[in-house]
Amino acid sequence: MANFLYILNLICQVLLIIVPLLIAVAYFTLAERKVLSAVHQRQGPTLVGIFGLMQPFADGLKLFLKEIVIPSSANTIIFLLAPILTFMLSLVSFAVVPFEYGMVFADLNVGVLYLFAISSLGVYGIIMAGWGSNSKYAFFWC
Repeated sequence: MANFLYILNLICQVLLIIVPLLIAVAYFTLAERKVLSAVHQRQGPTLVGIFGLMQPFADGLKLFLKEIVIPSSANTIIFLLAPILTFMLSLVSFAVVPFEYGMVFADLNVGVLYLFAISSLGVYGIIMAGWGSNSKYAFFWC
């Protein structure tokens, strides 16, 4: 029972860090879209909710309902694991970022080294996506 409570506490801590982070990124994207629409002198995202504040949730719903398109010659496992790896590495990097005094998921002595290591692994998701697509154009830059 104690092991279950420890795992439940760990999951709650992870969610307390990840969910506000994802919501903040969604609203930063909304702010960017509003600024770009003002620069282009056009109407920005204002149709969903009051002043367009529900637009990030509509974008997320659209993303989850999209059809998954896999090229016919692709290595399916690698092609599907590439974005998962990239997304997970970007979230794992926030484990050592202190959000408040004493509010950090992993208090490491080598936090900066950890950030460098995780950020250098992020390129493997891009390499895997190109390799998994089995396209000759994915590796033209090599």
